Amino acid sequence: MNNVERAVSVFKEGFSCSQAMLSTYGTQFGLDRETALRVSGAFGGGMGRMGETCGAVTGAFMVIGLKYGQTRVGDEESKEKAYRLVKEFVDKFKSQNGSIVCRELLGCDISTPEGRRLAKEKKLFTNLCPKFVQDAAEIIEQIL
Repeated sequence: MNNVERAVSVFKEGFSCSQAMLSTYGTQFGLDRETALRVSGAFGGGMGRMGETCGAVTGAFMVIGLKYGQTRVGDEESKEKAYRLVKEFVDKFKSQNGSIVCRELLGCDISTPEGRRLAKEKKLFTNLCPKFVQDAAEIIEQIL
């Protein structure tokens, strides 16, 4: 199983989109799986189920940070590289999906009880979200 398949599999197991991304890729950069799941857990559903930035996207940002993030004050080169790669990621994800915003991707606002009910009824979490995780992982594969 490659990393893209693994990320989708983790999501389908019942973890959030952000958890699927960070737990799949974080181990390559010294982050153990349990810590990756904990750190990224609050980012699912568009950051705490608020319907904002898609968790697959925020998970990907964390992966970019793990590989390229700034660790020393004044290391502007690392900071700029990470920011540039985040923008590159967003441009590619948007070109494939039209947005990086969870409620726009799903077509409903899961921050409300009505929106969550609609998403469950339409099976959006099983029909749409795996594609977003897959797309995010495929883009991360290109960036890494």
